[in-house]
Amino acid sequence: MKISTFVFIIVFLFLFSSAIIIYAHNNNVDVLEETYPMSKSKSKDLWLNSGAYFYNKDGIGSTVHSEIPEDSRWRIAYFISNPNDTDNGFHPQNIFRLVTRNKFDDFEQSAYFKIDEYHLSSSNHRTASNGLLFFIHYKDGDNLYYAGIRVDGYAVIKKKQDGIYYTISSKQIFDGDYDRLANPNLIPEKQWVGVKAETQTNADGSVLIKLFVDDDHSGKWDMVLAVRDDGTRYGHSPISGSGYAGIRTDFMDVEFDDFKITKI
Repeated sequence: MKISTFVFIIVFLFLFSSAIIIYAHNNNVDVLEETYPMSKSKSKDLWLNSGAYFYNKDGIGSTVHSEIPEDSRWRIAYFISNPNDTDNGFHPQNIFRLVTRNKFDDFEQSAYFKIDEYHLSSSNHRTASNGLLFFIHYKDGDNLYYAGIRVDGYAVIKKKQDGIYYTISSKQIFDGDYDRLANPNLIPEKQWVGVKAETQTNADGSVLIKLFVDDDHSGKWDMVLAVRDDGTRYGHSPISGSGYAGIRTDFMDVEFDDFKITKI
């Protein structure tokens, strides 16, 4: 299928919002399928690491919604490899991971997210830490930063180093008391919520990350967290220098708009 919704220009800008795509390599497709390794991705700029499919329709990106067909090869593959987290393979979007194929060091990334449905999976990985998250300085799946908002109502900046997670900073920004069964998601659903992260590697090698939220799609960004990782806590060193960026969502049907990455 023909592609229709990305921009990749000299300032490293990606847009889901335009109805016409200006694409540096002119090879976009409306459906991007999960691949491994990254080099097999049909997009020269994006790699779907997990989630089966990423859709791009009329300027809006999205995960798989609802269930994929029982006879789908991805339903069968996930049923075999990870039935617990994907509800017997019917919800591969429960572990959605979209990664850039370009690396960034000092940059800003932002997007608007709309949660259409939160899946009350029985998986023990459906927890308070699920959410709408950006990858920052992604070296590989075990070494990167995360920044975003969680279903328990908290904004968070985390570090994963050598496979170990460290919460650098968190703050409750959405009202309510999280309960896995009775109140499993405090992020507003069926409305656009903006998340933005700014990242900078300092001269001493420390990494500065700021997180902003636009909770009513007004265009007004409120800074909710700011951290500096100098390596004295949270693992053995900062994850500095250029790395991949991208989006992670958990146990959700999600739409994406105005996904931008800009070098600063």
